[in-house]
Amino acid sequence: MEIHKIIEAVRDFDGALAVVPEGEPYPELAWGDAFFYFAPDGVMPERTQPYGTIVTKDYPDDTAFSLGSDRFRVNIHVGRDSAARVTDADASPGDTDRMLAHPLYGEMGWVCVVNPAEHTGDLVLALLREAHEAARERMLRRARRAG
Repeated sequence: MEIHKIIEAVRDFDGALAVVPEGEPYPELAWGDAFFYFAPDGVMPERTQPYGTIVTKDYPDDTAFSLGSDRFRVNIHVGRDSAARVTDADASPGDTDRMLAHPLYGEMGWVCVVNPAEHTGDLVLALLREAHEAARERMLRRARRAG
């Protein structure tokens, strides 16, 4: 599965915003990555974390996956219960097309997969849709409490 196909699929979700930084005003480290939000107004939320990301390179505190020219990682917030259900306990950061707990945020219900393909491609898209719908529900709850 190619990065642009994942981004296109998310952009088709109702109210989705896929931010792919390419220069200012974004930090250089984020250039080329993708960040997915529920944002029906098309504006990146200031106080909300994305529900999914694609990273194309290692970050200073996250180097176990050796990301780079031929390796990217999709990260999805699925919640603890779903994370326990979909992760492959035998998978390691060197593997591709296998679902793992996120190395930094796994305890918070994030999962990840390097280079999703035959085994995880459909699951990645389904989980991104579920994460999108969960983000929508959180926004609606906040709006009801505020108004």
